[in-house]
Amino acid sequence: MSTGQPPLTSERAILRACQEFELTLNAEQVLQIQQYMAMLLAWNDKVNLTAIRDPLEILNRHFCESMFGASLLPKTSCRLADVGSGGGFPGLPLKIIRPDNYVFLIESSVKKATFLAEVVRELKLTDTRVLVSRYEELGEEVAPLDVVCSRALGEFEGFLQWAGGPRVGAQEVIFWIGKSDAEAIRGIPGWRWGQVMDVPRSLRRCLLAGHREVTNVGATT
Repeated sequence: MSTGQPPLTSERAILRACQEFELTLNAEQVLQIQQYMAMLLAWNDKVNLTAIRDPLEILNRHFCESMFGASLLPKTSCRLADVGSGGGFPGLPLKIIRPDNYVFLIESSVKKATFLAEVVRELKLTDTRVLVSRYEELGEEVAPLDVVCSRALGEFEGFLQWAGGPRVGAQEVIFWIGKSDAEAIRGIPGWRWGQVMDVPRSLRRCLLAGHREVTNVGATT
């Protein structure tokens, strides 16, 4: 019986796209991406998860660009929050490629959060929580965090104060942003910023990671 979902994107197309981003996936990860993409396309008309309609562009822009950021994550397992997750990017692709991480998907839209919960259930992802909330309202629900990341954000200074503040205490932030925003972010104090990382197949988008600067208060000799 038909499920009403679009046909799965071919394994060959997924592996070819991942190769351009220097990503290596196993068979289970490929299947998870296929299932996730099918759900995204099926839900998109009623929930408006992405303006992109072409499956190959979705694969490159959303999935591969998200997974490309995995190289900036700690080498060992970590607690990660994706703020303004929307359709699940970058949090869910990062969970797929790094299943050892504990991931929080923070999304204020109930409809989008419902979609995220369905993807988590369908893909049988463990250690993955969907939180229907604005990030500013969260603290102990997610703390302590190792990494906070976002693709859909404009209030960088307030976001960084929250991420590095005592309620959350994140050690690292990762942004998927336009290159013009990267220079503005690098001027925000309190973080040690790395080099801008160009995103393959894009002239305007990049990744930027920052590590929280820790000052020693009351140190004695």
